Amino acid sequence: MKKIFLPLTLLFVLIPFVQQIRAAQNVDEIIEKHLAAMGGRAALEKITSRKATGTVAITTPAGDLPGTVELLHKAPNKTRAYVKLDLTAMGMAEPMIIDQRFDGVRGIATNSLQGDNEFSGKQLENMKNNTFPSPLLSYKTAGVKVELSAKETVNGRSAIVLLLTPKAGSPARLFIDAETYMLLRTVTTMESPETGEFEQIGDVSDYRTVDGIKIPFKIVNSSAIQTITIKLDKVEHNVAIDDAMFVAKGK
Repeated sequence: MKKIFLPLTLLFVLIPFVQQIRAAQNVDEIIEKHLAAMGGRAALEKITSRKATGTVAITTPAGDLPGTVELLHKAPNKTRAYVKLDLTAMGMAEPMIIDQRFDGVRGIATNSLQGDNEFSGKQLENMKNNTFPSPLLSYKTAGVKVELSAKETVNGRSAIVLLLTPKAGSPARLFIDAETYMLLRTVTTMESPETGEFEQIGDVSDYRTVDGIKIPFKIVNSSAIQTITIKLDKVEHNVAIDDAMFVAKGK
């Protein structure tokens, strides 16, 4: 059976140097407008955890795999993605369980069919950079460099492009709607032991307001390896989540 990879580090991996003061001011203004469009700094800073559930569909060379997903986030950067894939279309009765955990220091993806894969290098640094609820809340104190790039079009929408480079980890591009200032797309260089580096495009849509914050209920992560489509059914904020839920098990 071909290996199935699950790059579910949802959105916002971070990122070149702004040489002109005017450009820096423009970047600051864009980021503040983006945060305001999401619901505002005050509302975002009240969010300490998130639990989201929904469905997932993974398109691979071996066939399409449907399933369910549970996503957990806890400030500052703890994450967990628990996926249960239906393999009956491939002639397998038992589902595939993929459990990706990051406790702020160490991360591992456990696959019920393929074993464990502990994160290292850029993979690990990217998870450390993925601060909740948005890395853009504190990008300056985190040492992330940001600059403007030329505008592009994403799904028919004019998009402001921000280039972000963190102290460690992968650079990324954020495509922000020039009219609404909501995030449309992220493009990040990912890394896995099986394939090495590859580019992942993350498209977000179907924004809905939960506790004053706009959340994308549809996320499509695509690469040369596969396409992962997540559709959320329910999102809850500030739920009690035991830190043990994020502890990396396995190796």
